[in-house]
Amino acid sequence: MKFTKKTGVAILAASIFTLGGCASSEEEQIQAVANQGVQALYTDARDSMSVGNFAQASQILGLIDSTYPFGAHSHQVQLDLIYSYYKGGKPDQALATIDRFVRLNPNHADVDYAYFMRGVTNMELDNNLFQELLGVDRDDRDPSKSKEAFEDFRRLIQKYPNSKYAADARERMLHIKNRLAKYEIAVARFYMRRQAYVAAANRGRYVIENFPDTSQVQPALEVMVSSYDQLNLTELKENTMRTLRLNYPDSEFLD
Repeated sequence: MKFTKKTGVAILAASIFTLGGCASSEEEQIQAVANQGVQALYTDARDSMSVGNFAQASQILGLIDSTYPFGAHSHQVQLDLIYSYYKGGKPDQALATIDRFVRLNPNHADVDYAYFMRGVTNMELDNNLFQELLGVDRDDRDPSKSKEAFEDFRRLIQKYPNSKYAADARERMLHIKNRLAKYEIAVARFYMRRQAYVAAANRGRYVIENFPDTSQVQPALEVMVSSYDQLNLTELKENTMRTLRLNYPDSEFLD
């Protein structure tokens, strides 16, 4: 079906009045929306956002965006839509809107916000709802979304080092690095259980070399000590023990 402006207004009217529970006729609904205007509709969307009703806000904003894509508020509507999708638990829609905004508006004053929200949304996708509810920390879960988020924040800082979101992005990158380091340690321990000691030691060394500013350096050294011990690599074990003793004198591996 060809999507005309009139069709868009009709859909917009039906959606808005469905949300509001109004029982007036379709023609009256369409006329009411037409009379209300985009500014009033946008105000309604912002009001919904202010009270945390992001489902309604994203529905209104999405319909404004599709019906009036070149309106005076089009850019701000899209930015608000990104946030509403994110807060409303629709990360895939948020990412799609972000990518469209960046593609069509690469030089917009708020494109740094779009990059920032891409990283935040990918971080959210890395979280598992059931793990959060049960209080279970699964460090061995696929870290691909965390890696994407890290690249999103890196790109933001590289392109816009003076952005007001840069400091927050740097803090989030440190968190992600710790998450990725935990994943490497989880894999290393899996290899230990399978007696794949060379692979375990390599994972530990990877953490030391790539994530030296995380909390996972100690377990990485301990994995390496244990692996070298099993492989009878005495010199490597003693060298790693010295590093462990110097930096983590309370480690149980020193007993």
